[in-house]
Amino acid sequence: MIPLSIPKLEGNEWQYVQDCLNTGWISSAGSYVTQFEDQVAAYAGAKYGVACMNGTAGLHIAQLLLGVTKNDHVIAPNITFIATLNAIKYTGAAPILIDVDADNWQMDLELLESYLKEHTIEKTENNETFRVDTTTQKRVRAIMPVHVLGNIGDMDRLVAIAKTYHLAIIEDSTEALGTTFNTKHAGSFGKIGVFSFNGNKIISTGGGGVLVTNDAALAKQAKHLTTQAKVSAMDYIHDAIGYNYRLVNVLAAIGVAQMEQFPGILNDKRTLDAYYRKHLQGVGDITFQAVLDGAHPNGWLFTFSTSRMRDLLAYLNANGVQSRPFWMPMNQLEMFTDAIYVTRHDVSAAVYERSISIPSSAGITEEQLETVVRTIKDFYNKK
Repeated sequence: MIPLSIPKLEGNEWQYVQDCLNTGWISSAGSYVTQFEDQVAAYAGAKYGVACMNGTAGLHIAQLLLGVTKNDHVIAPNITFIATLNAIKYTGAAPILIDVDADNWQMDLELLESYLKEHTIEKTENNETFRVDTTTQKRVRAIMPVHVLGNIGDMDRLVAIAKTYHLAIIEDSTEALGTTFNTKHAGSFGKIGVFSFNGNKIISTGGGGVLVTNDAALAKQAKHLTTQAKVSAMDYIHDAIGYNYRLVNVLAAIGVAQMEQFPGILNDKRTLDAYYRKHLQGVGDITFQAVLDGAHPNGWLFTFSTSRMRDLLAYLNANGVQSRPFWMPMNQLEMFTDAIYVTRHDVSAAVYERSISIPSSAGITEEQLETVVRTIKDFYNKK
């Protein structure tokens, strides 16, 4: 079976993990944690990085840092991995779901702006100006764009919309390490960005995440909250409800080794993306996820659309090519059926019903790529 997406572990991973084991520094204290934080932040063009146990934890903490509460709304795209919405619900806030663009599958900014203009009003209290949903009377405090599949939308326009409507931006960049828009790195457009290093991401620590920001106070508070809000290095004094969210040193060691290899891994992913686009162009009714001018995606997980998605899915998996359907739209999950969903044509449903992800490991061989393409072509050539 050609796997869907597995890590490429060909650097100093064993050496650095062995160092942790030899020295006993395997928990959340240790030099590799700091190194990994600094590497990711520097790569993303941010001043500060705070490592955490996974991307979901990072998204949760990011919202707490920006004051999101149960009296608020947070805007998110209707197509995303469920972790985005789970993190919003951890705060007690209510998500507002925006349908996606039919071409690039990112949040539809026309719908976003229409919703904010037509269904929110501006208020000012205690010298602070903000927007309130006219139906729920809850504050629309933040927006969480998701760089779906490592692609990216028009972030310049999104930043402008957020500024006009007084929204804090928390970038769910969990899939987008290496992705840029107009040369600016994903995760650096808003107050806070969050990356994920789960087993199937572009690089992996097994499980882990890094929150990045240019705000020193936010970074300091993020580190504080993720380490149980402990005030004293000696005494067990805590000054807030904290969380056991820190990344452990032994996993950070893997991350340091992965970051050392990242330029090559990123090149592998983009080469893979270009190969599939070249060799699957014109096959059956396959269409690709569009890329905007100025966008430079990382090629994380190659996904395309076809009206025969379910049949192709079964065929590929039966013939040794591991493939998966796309994420179910959030408004179709029972936990979120009552969430506000801003849409005109429910593009999310169509994207979900037609989209399939195929093998995208950074270490995939040319022979495996040829096998994947040949198997797909064989499917469409069958009567």
